[in-house]
Amino acid sequence: MDLSYTEEQVLLRDSVQKFVSDKYDISERNKLTATDEGFSREHWNQFAELGWLAMPFAEEDGGIGGTPVDTMVMMEEFGKGLVVEPFLATIVMAGTAISEGGNEKQRADLLPGIMDGSTIASFAYAEQQAHHDLNNIVTTAKKDGDFFLVNGTKSVVLNARSADKLIVTARTSGSEQDTDGISVFVVDADAEGISRTDYPTVDGLRASEVTFKDVKLSSDNVLGEVDKGFPLVQKIANRAILALSAEAVGAMEVLYQDTIAYTKQREQFDHPLSEFQVLKHRMTEMFMEYSLAKSLCMKATMLESQDSAETQRTIHALKYLIGKSTRFVAQNAVQLHGGMGMTEELRVAHYFKRLTVIDSQFGNTDHHLTEFVA
Repeated sequence: MDLSYTEEQVLLRDSVQKFVSDKYDISERNKLTATDEGFSREHWNQFAELGWLAMPFAEEDGGIGGTPVDTMVMMEEFGKGLVVEPFLATIVMAGTAISEGGNEKQRADLLPGIMDGSTIASFAYAEQQAHHDLNNIVTTAKKDGDFFLVNGTKSVVLNARSADKLIVTARTSGSEQDTDGISVFVVDADAEGISRTDYPTVDGLRASEVTFKDVKLSSDNVLGEVDKGFPLVQKIANRAILALSAEAVGAMEVLYQDTIAYTKQREQFDHPLSEFQVLKHRMTEMFMEYSLAKSLCMKATMLESQDSAETQRTIHALKYLIGKSTRFVAQNAVQLHGGMGMTEELRVAHYFKRLTVIDSQFGNTDHHLTEFVA
């Protein structure tokens, strides 16, 4: 398997890299996270102008026809700058739901707005009782004549405050943990019966608890088949895990490089910290964890592109390794920076918080290790 980038992917990486270096020092990011929406609409429109929002979508739908590897390239660079724009929520998760589950009319109605930046969308799937199980859904969509009535609450819905559309999972039949009986709906975020409680997350992003009370939907709102939505949910989760893993790889690279630079400057006993052998070993281990995670991320992403039979197992292995590696790299970066590593002024603390959250999204290390050995 060739793990190198194509010439086009190198050019894409360089363009995202330039944007991040020009626009995303930690003080600028902190200003964005302090705003009501928690991101920059100006940056989002720039993403659209540069073609990044259209990258993953098929050419017949008006997109560029990029692969999951192209998305990985972008997410890795976003991770280096802790980019806060809703690329994960709108392009990776909601975009996958529409492009993979939507019919021709739904794709024609929804994807152009997503690709030109005028539509923000979010994926509402998580529930309080579910832990990390995608099939554990108690939100219901009961048939009422020609309509569905949706009732329930979704937790930690990223960027729901800014969303124009919500992609919602609901149970149309079966019991709480059945994989059959799950349906996926696209819903106007301001539809009657929807209420939200918005809050900032520990890593500076925005999320919401979204409650549905007798929200009326028609069959036109269903993505894919009624009762057969779980494979689509699994595909969305896989794409999200790959994107989050790439973001984590980018963040880990910054942490180990910052740590090396700091230990070369900081002195103890008239010698830089970087000259102490035990610390050299520690930083070498940080680099090894980063390198392992990057290699497996590339392999898993390429397998997803090829729709390989071993894709699901490899994604479980990847998310387990990402959790393990990010914990090691982030904790050691903070420790080697000393007390400075926990201050808001130094970017190490912000990367630590983001990596901690990534570990918990779409299943933590324990969950994916259990799934891998099952």
